[in-house]
Amino acid sequence: MGDFLLGIDIGTTSTKAILLHGEKGIVADSEAPAHLISRKAGWAEENPEEWWHNVGKVTKECLQKTGISGENIEAVGVSGMVPTIILVNEKGELLRLSIQQNDARSFEEIKEFKDRVDENEILKKTGSPISQQSVGPKLLWLRRYEPEVMKSIAHIMGSYDYIVYKLTGSFSCERNWALESGLFDLYKDDWDNDLLSLSQIERSFLGKVYWPSDVVGEVNSQAAEHTGLKKGTAVVAGSADHIASAFSAGVKNQGDLLIKLGGAGDILYALDRPIVDSRLFLDYHVIPSKFLINGCMAASGSIIKWFKNNFFSQNEYSYLDKEVMTIPSGSEGLILLPYFLGEKTPINDPLARGVIFGLNLSHSWKHIYRAILEGISFGFKHHIAVLQEHDLPIKKTRVTNGGARSILWKQITSDILGIQLEEVANHPGSSLGAAFIAGMGIGKFKEWNEIERFIKISSIIIPNMEANKQYQELYLIYRALYESLKDKFPMLQKAIGGK
Repeated sequence: MGDFLLGIDIGTTSTKAILLHGEKGIVADSEAPAHLISRKAGWAEENPEEWWHNVGKVTKECLQKTGISGENIEAVGVSGMVPTIILVNEKGELLRLSIQQNDARSFEEIKEFKDRVDENEILKKTGSPISQQSVGPKLLWLRRYEPEVMKSIAHIMGSYDYIVYKLTGSFSCERNWALESGLFDLYKDDWDNDLLSLSQIERSFLGKVYWPSDVVGEVNSQAAEHTGLKKGTAVVAGSADHIASAFSAGVKNQGDLLIKLGGAGDILYALDRPIVDSRLFLDYHVIPSKFLINGCMAASGSIIKWFKNNFFSQNEYSYLDKEVMTIPSGSEGLILLPYFLGEKTPINDPLARGVIFGLNLSHSWKHIYRAILEGISFGFKHHIAVLQEHDLPIKKTRVTNGGARSILWKQITSDILGIQLEEVANHPGSSLGAAFIAGMGIGKFKEWNEIERFIKISSIIIPNMEANKQYQELYLIYRALYESLKDKFPMLQKAIGGK
């Protein structure tokens, strides 16, 4: 038997895999693109069949790069977007496209939920506010607009739960999908019957809840043929992508902060005890007894991708960064609200929309591009303001994900936050965390702190405090813009007749 672990991540824009060697670290990686589907304003869906196709591709590529066979893989861990909704029938067949965690279609059903329950009690019970992310309102939307689909449901699962099922044939639910669904009682450690009833679903649809490192099954013969893995290889329950990513970036102790410059903008803070706030999410850490209070902006890097694909499809992101370097901090009076898919935390408003404020004829595309980067970073600052209200000091801040390759975006983020950022070198994201979790599941690693041997810091970004002073003023305008427009977004939705 070999000395390798496979970590797979089901991400918004790509499916990734790495092979982790216990002593050598990451020895191979592979990536295949995934595609977000937005058929209507505020909708966000993907095709889980594409994820499974990608899993076969990237797993075989990792094996080929190292010249090893599936016999050498000891265990598999999977991470993914959360709480994405996957619906399957009794045969395990997909009933529709996924509904992504940042999908904003169920705004009417969110109102219905809030009208029928005590929001504060739900927050205390589940650790999650009723929001754009909540699973219950989305299921009500499906029952209302896709009743035939709902009649056929046998199982509801998350993105990585689905891949675990495809690998093993076993249905499982990892506990962070459960917690972030808004249907799980944090203190009873069980599904809440009243919330299940309100969502009009059966407990049997959701199944047993597992810890990330619990072994839940073995690779079956069909999955072995699809991936090149050995039949019988252990598969653990896995982890929410942002949780695995934070852990594999070294966010373990209270005061550690991670900023993920990805397709969706995540910000995570490690806690020794749970803290509940309606403006943030609460998750279990992969380390038992620890927690992560965190936020996720519905769109961040996806706005950058939208801009490039629509206006500069033939150019690399590095070209845009280089061209925009000459634009001063503050984009000469442009401020962007990054609510292109509604917004999750910290405002929890699915009807919010993107805004570019301050345009005049002297502005060029370069100003708009820089304003996009700044607007996303203002969103991170808004989250940190919530942490500060809880007197939570920031002791260490790390930055990861694809956006960390952008010198410009990293510096803007550091300048706006006024915080030193430590960039994790060649951070593969959640896939490293998933592989390590698999190793913990089979006893290959004995202590969670062993993750440190696979983490290196490549650079430290120092904030420009002169720029920070200007950004402090612009941030106040950023915050005021949403407050002045929030009652207009419902009017806009009504005017276009959208559901």
